[in-house]
Amino acid sequence: MQTTFSLQTRGQGLYEFTRDVTRWTAGQGDGLLTLFVRHTSCSLLTQENADAQVQTDLRNYFARLVPPSTDPSMSYLTHTYEGPDDMPAHIKAAMMPVSLSIPVASGRPVLGTWQGIYLFEHRDAPHLRQVAAHLG
Repeated sequence: MQTTFSLQTRGQGLYEFTRDVTRWTAGQGDGLLTLFVRHTSCSLLTQENADAQVQTDLRNYFARLVPPSTDPSMSYLTHTYEGPDDMPAHIKAAMMPVSLSIPVASGRPVLGTWQGIYLFEHRDAPHLRQVAAHLG
């Protein structure tokens, strides 16, 4: 069984779509859910969904770790024609997962108490992102 989740982002940050996934897997029995983001400048994460400060801290951490190409520490970058956030977004996506495997039992993703499924947008501008899903 396959589907695609479409997620509209509003710039850099984490966007939870656990409810969308849970609705889709409902009634499907047991299996392994694979999620794959079809873009090279965002990532997928399972992360805490109880305290929004976790998402803020993650975003701030990666912004410090990989600043925009206009930052003097990033002067070695050559891929800059798509904007100062583009190559740093590719670097962040190379550091984080672009696919997830999540067990499904009795039609529900087997997540921890405080875990949610997130798309981590690394670009400044809004984007429509596609996440391919396969449940087998």
